[in-house]
Amino acid sequence: MSNLDNERYFSSFDESAVWDDSEALVCTSVVPEAPDVATFSFSSPSGGWFKFKPGQFIQLELPTPQGTLQRVYTISSSPSRPLSLSVTIKAQPNSVGGRWMLDHFRAGMTLKAQGPNGLFVLPDERPGKYLFISAGSGITPSLAMTTYLFDVGKSPDICFVHCAQRPSHIIARRQVESMASREPQIKLHYLVEEDDPFMVWAGYRGRLTQIMLAIMAPDYVEREVFCCGPEPFMQAVRDMLYALGFDMNHYQQESFGVVVAEASDEVDLNDTVPDDAISSQLVFARSAVTTECLQTDTVLAVAKASGLNIASGCTMGICGTCKVKKTAGEVHMVHNGGISAADIEQGYILACCSHPMGNVEIDV
Repeated sequence: MSNLDNERYFSSFDESAVWDDSEALVCTSVVPEAPDVATFSFSSPSGGWFKFKPGQFIQLELPTPQGTLQRVYTISSSPSRPLSLSVTIKAQPNSVGGRWMLDHFRAGMTLKAQGPNGLFVLPDERPGKYLFISAGSGITPSLAMTTYLFDVGKSPDICFVHCAQRPSHIIARRQVESMASREPQIKLHYLVEEDDPFMVWAGYRGRLTQIMLAIMAPDYVEREVFCCGPEPFMQAVRDMLYALGFDMNHYQQESFGVVVAEASDEVDLNDTVPDDAISSQLVFARSAVTTECLQTDTVLAVAKASGLNIASGCTMGICGTCKVKKTAGEVHMVHNGGISAADIEQGYILACCSHPMGNVEIDV
């Protein structure tokens, strides 16, 4: 839907009947979604309709015993269903506002709110293909965007990738699957860290990797990517896309911890990316070999070019055969599950997918 289509859609509603934040919201329902997660739906007491863009957020004033708290939540409903507004809230560990909402807030109660706001939204000129990537409660903007594109029709081409701790922790699973069952171009891919006891899980397991992403969305280079989740998760996604040669001009992200209301608030990602114009140096300590290279060279390739033998297998960061000890310096490594976090903490790297960022010493 183009910006013109969007304006035509909203022009069918009376602007004087648009809800504004001078009026409190009344809760119409509370729906459990997953452990410590619920969706709270609101209406306007005066019958006003809600005008916002999918992906935007709203700020709620929560009257907790500790005092009034202001908390920001992404709107999980779609503006194509304008008579209600929903937020899906997860009570994070040690949270006060989210815990209060889940434990005490019920249908019929009211809250003051401000907004909607936010820049993490679908572009006015719609691209042909989307790749939504999320983790945990970061699914909410993906949910709003998918619902909107589904409602306005035109067979949206969406690859929907979501990561959760367990299958039972997948938020709004039935809602998303219902849309996918009615629109063949909405493709769902779930990835979990562990199974639920006594339940069959036939989907992906583990952590998201380059290979998984390429399998889920083989045409990822043609898609507009929207990512939301914890910062370490989004950093890993960005590293994967950089390594895959993706044009990051078509990447947008929103952390559910830090939402952006204005362009001036946007965080400069400033990611570390190997540059073929910058030189590095590799020292293979036990072999007494020092060689100059580029940041875009891998430790394995430089070792082989220097006449050294590092055992290797897949050369894709899967098998772990090329694991070696880094004794000094920093590398940029994007692997596909072939090394554990404990090994990395101890200084081990996979030579096949590690790029030297400056002077690096390897125990080879």
